[in-house]
Amino acid sequence: MNQLTNIFKLLSDDTRLRMIVLLYQQELCVCQLSGILEVPQPRISKNLSKLRDLNIVVDDRKEKFVFYSLKTENKILTHTLENIIDTLNEYPQLVIDQDRLADKEKNLNQCSITYE
Repeated sequence: MNQLTNIFKLLSDDTRLRMIVLLYQQELCVCQLSGILEVPQPRISKNLSKLRDLNIVVDDRKEKFVFYSLKTENKILTHTLENIIDTLNEYPQLVIDQDRLADKEKNLNQCSITYE
């Protein structure tokens, strides 16, 4: 029951919900998430840290960036996200995020933190 409660707590925050929906679709780095969501990088990093602590996301270093993706082992979360994606047009902000996702590469240049 605790796991279920934690999932709904995660999804109750707008920024985390938007991040999780994007990461369900593809892996992204902090600067891409920040650019797509128009949210400061420290806030994105804080939310990613929380998601990582709850074992919701994994990170993968590629060149000078760290990319994050959603773990798909949690079936409740996966099914919830599938339902959201299937009805995406009902959520205007998620549609905007989806449109910005197509231009995710332009946000790589905005990273102020690089990993070497």
